Amino acid sequence: MSRMSLGRRQTLLGLAGSLGGLSMPLISRAQNAGTPVKLITSWYAQAEFGGFYQALAKGYYAQEGLDVTIEAASPQMNVPQLLAAGRADFITGYDFQLLSAVASGIPLVAVASTFQHDQQGLMTHAGVKDLAQLRDHPILIAASSHATFWPWLKNRFGYREEQARPYSFNLQPFFLDPEMAVQAYASSELWDARQKGMPVEFFLFKDLGYPPYGAPMVTTQQMVATDKKKVSSFVKASLMGWRDYFQNPDPGNALILKANPNMTLEHLAFGYAGLKKADALSSPDVKERGLGAMTLARWQATRDFMVSQNLLPADADWKSAFTTEFVDTLRVMPA
Repeated sequence: MSRMSLGRRQTLLGLAGSLGGLSMPLISRAQNAGTPVKLITSWYAQAEFGGFYQALAKGYYAQEGLDVTIEAASPQMNVPQLLAAGRADFITGYDFQLLSAVASGIPLVAVASTFQHDQQGLMTHAGVKDLAQLRDHPILIAASSHATFWPWLKNRFGYREEQARPYSFNLQPFFLDPEMAVQAYASSELWDARQKGMPVEFFLFKDLGYPPYGAPMVTTQQMVATDKKKVSSFVKASLMGWRDYFQNPDPGNALILKANPNMTLEHLAFGYAGLKKADALSSPDVKERGLGAMTLARWQATRDFMVSQNLLPADADWKSAFTTEFVDTLRVMPA
């Protein structure tokens, strides 16, 4: 199954839903008696979570006094709700999702970015040179993408609402229609197209000005207020894991393969190469502040876009949705 984008892995804006009957793949390593910490990732174990598995594999969490368990979400799960309900200590989230949650009175907060830009893009058939060519073409998007990147695409390229088609994460309609495009991640839909032998083009939104960060590390505002040591230790170990993963992913990949029986080493290598090609960890801010860096200006760009598209109230307390105190202090520099 292909993985979803900002609009794909779970419903981003509606935080209501059942917490019962959940079944998630999870993985941990034998630790000394450290502080228990649970991280829930927003999708199944794959390269885009490699740094967390790397930190686990190399003992970085244990060195920080943490006994970390990583659980992988399924498409039906509402991960922010699990965090708000105390079923997790940290999650990987989305900027849009987080700002909407805070505006709704749900006290969550991003404490570091994983990637400096979101890895969402659009996949088209071969021959498309510019997304402006897709005016009047059908585009497959998930339902919740209507509240994230779809308004940005419409505004940026003049698309019309009628172009949007429901995306159920089945690529068969795309494969059968040479005029169709589909929301995509390089590590997922592009992999599926490669397996199919279908020549495609991929347009990464961040290269076109899409503002959000990618997979921020999110906890509760109460955690930040009452246990700064746990937050700082988790962020530090995670960023060390990401630094190492981009040098040699083998330890983390071994745990990913254990956590996700549907993953293959070939698929992992493909996803890893895509992250490296996108330079997902890097930005001018990272060179100055270290891995995980976030800035007021970047968050404001996302906030301003959401307000302009009526996705966020103008008076929302958006500044409470993130804090830079941990990454600015830790300064885990790229290798």
